[in-house]
Amino acid sequence: MSNSSSIRHFLLLALADTRQLQLLHFCLLLGISLAALLGNGLIISAVACGHHLHTPMFFFLLNLALSDLGSICTTVPKAMHNSLWDTRDISYTGCVAQVFFFVFYAATEFYLLTVMCYDRYVSICKPLHYGTLLGSRACAHMAAAAWASALLFSLIHTANIFSLPLCHGSALGQFFCEIPAILKLSCSKHYLREFVLIAVSVCLNFGCFVSIVFSYVEIFRAVLRIPSEQGRHKAFSSCLPHLAVLSLFLSTAAFAHLKPSSMSSPSLDLALSVLYSMVPPALNPLIYSLRNQELNAAVWRLMTGGFQKH
Repeated sequence: MSNSSSIRHFLLLALADTRQLQLLHFCLLLGISLAALLGNGLIISAVACGHHLHTPMFFFLLNLALSDLGSICTTVPKAMHNSLWDTRDISYTGCVAQVFFFVFYAATEFYLLTVMCYDRYVSICKPLHYGTLLGSRACAHMAAAAWASALLFSLIHTANIFSLPLCHGSALGQFFCEIPAILKLSCSKHYLREFVLIAVSVCLNFGCFVSIVFSYVEIFRAVLRIPSEQGRHKAFSSCLPHLAVLSLFLSTAAFAHLKPSSMSSPSLDLALSVLYSMVPPALNPLIYSLRNQELNAAVWRLMTGGFQKH
């Protein structure tokens, strides 16, 4: 039996047993992280340097790219290190940092996606009031609120989870430190308060989800009232990237954490954790660039020698 005060390190789940597979996983992780770094880095640079992209939609997209960069940098480097050097250890401090930053960036992404949904709602349903409701000051306040709320959310969860006595060893059943894996190590009579905190958080986040659903119901109603087919297509196309990113984020996280216990297995849990922690940050830039000609043109100018002045 051990408690949290005596634990100096945790043991992460190995991605593979053989050396060849470990090196293969290292290469895959390297490819995913480079794709995420390149894609999100280009979006950040393009929006920051392209003055014609200084609009609410691209401002929030820049913030989303920053949260994606932070998320991928929280989990992947340690997993790559362990695969390359055939180790499983992560220090107690490192585990605390992983939990804090992973929850922080995941919560930030969800709150930013909620704000971006409001941006699409105002753009389509209240276009005459767009400049008033989403001025530069309002956008800065909404982005700051998203980051600050996520920071508070992460601080509370991290402080609470690492104040619990850990009585079941130090071996985590995941390739990075996440709250459900650490809860399995805690004494059964003590982890109820974290479940209560999670339940409260779910209720609060459910408010964001209801806001998203309401916004898209209103958006679809407004789009269907547009007389021309070209106008309907243009309006709906502006929502598709956000809807795709939101669906990818929510579906992977929900399936990973809400699947029936009968479906749980170490290999499936590992695959799902990779899916929801690594795939969205790598795919989000691609999703947003596929249907956005302005962003594509800005990225292309950035890659081929600079921006023209507008």
